[in-house]
Amino acid sequence: MPKPMTYCPNCGAPTEYKIPPGDDRKRNICTATGEIFYDNPRNVVGCIVEHEDKILMCRRAIEPRLGFWTLPAGFLELGETIYQGAARETREEAQAEVRDAELFAMIDVTHIGQVHIFYRAQLAGSHYGAGPESQFVTLQSEDEIEWSQLAFPTIHRALSHYFADRARGRFELHTDDLGSDDWRQMNLDRVARTAASGG
Repeated sequence: MPKPMTYCPNCGAPTEYKIPPGDDRKRNICTATGEIFYDNPRNVVGCIVEHEDKILMCRRAIEPRLGFWTLPAGFLELGETIYQGAARETREEAQAEVRDAELFAMIDVTHIGQVHIFYRAQLAGSHYGAGPESQFVTLQSEDEIEWSQLAFPTIHRALSHYFADRARGRFELHTDDLGSDDWRQMNLDRVARTAASGG
């Protein structure tokens, strides 16, 4: 969420945290130049990668949520389309290429200023493996997924939509929003069971 700055990052002058004329919320404003600094939501992009009725899952090798399971996903970079970012994150975290991607879920996480966007895609070929941010990468069926060991509520929600759609034989685009307490309702564990199957 937006926070007051002390100094302008461009010229070093003090900043003010106030509502500019014509705006409806506080912004950081340089007292020397009047430049307004906007703090906007960040996009997280990733893929639900399918192969032979299983989903490609990554166990995180980094914080936050070290040791928990996730879909290959990460922050969108400047100069990328949403799909390019999702495919790059899949390549980096799971050493996998994807094909036949379709936009599947857009989840607002307003309390941390993020939007999480997931594609449903097919694994291109059969190669996958652990990238630098993953301890382990594997294909898992719905029954094999440790739901309480998922890293983030958005992963839980995206996979819930996916398996519900698959069960009824029809996939659709999902838009959703998550609150700050949703992880409790999903019963996500606080401690990773890193000695579990697959590592």
